[in-house]
Amino acid sequence: MSFAEIVDGPLWYLSATVFVIGVLWRLVGMLAMGSKTDFSAPRATGTAGALRINITRFFPRADFWSRIKLQTIAGYLFHLGLFALLFFAAPHIEFYEQRVTGFGWPALPEWAFILVSELAFFGLLLLILHRMLHPVTRAISDRGDYIGSILLFLVMLTGCLALARAHESLRVIHFFLAELLLIYFPFSALMHTFTFPFSRAYMGAHYGRRGVKV
Repeated sequence: MSFAEIVDGPLWYLSATVFVIGVLWRLVGMLAMGSKTDFSAPRATGTAGALRINITRFFPRADFWSRIKLQTIAGYLFHLGLFALLFFAAPHIEFYEQRVTGFGWPALPEWAFILVSELAFFGLLLLILHRMLHPVTRAISDRGDYIGSILLFLVMLTGCLALARAHESLRVIHFFLAELLLIYFPFSALMHTFTFPFSRAYMGAHYGRRGVKV
């Protein structure tokens, strides 16, 4: 069995299984922890606070904007660009149809695909540089943060190189790196992709019940 056959076959099923089981395990474990009973008199509903903070936290506070302008813009470029690439890039839709969903949906036109990929790639580079150069983010970042960032960088880089489909080896390398990312994902800070609504909701409900706006 060649390396390409391993990547397209056993390693794909292994990485997908680890990803799905790992994500579910982390989510179930987090939700099973529950929360302590709050015996204080409520001033407002926690549900409203949970919903409000999940909406408002998508936008930076005005009093913080001047200090977090770079990472906010870079974050939007990367996260929105990556979302568009993952779910609306023609090669990915074709892959999902063949391997995951059994059906496809309309894809981005090629010019939009190229533009979005460049913006997402630029945003990721800015975030990596900010993590490395800013004294605060450098101090709170650990090895796992850099591993996740490097894996994302390599997956996106090889994806751009494989776009022309000039060499099959580029597609195989891109797929292999994506599988490594799937395996690493549930055990890293990248899990915030799934956990951030719950953590925000918990904080919003906690403070909202006390009538505190956050």
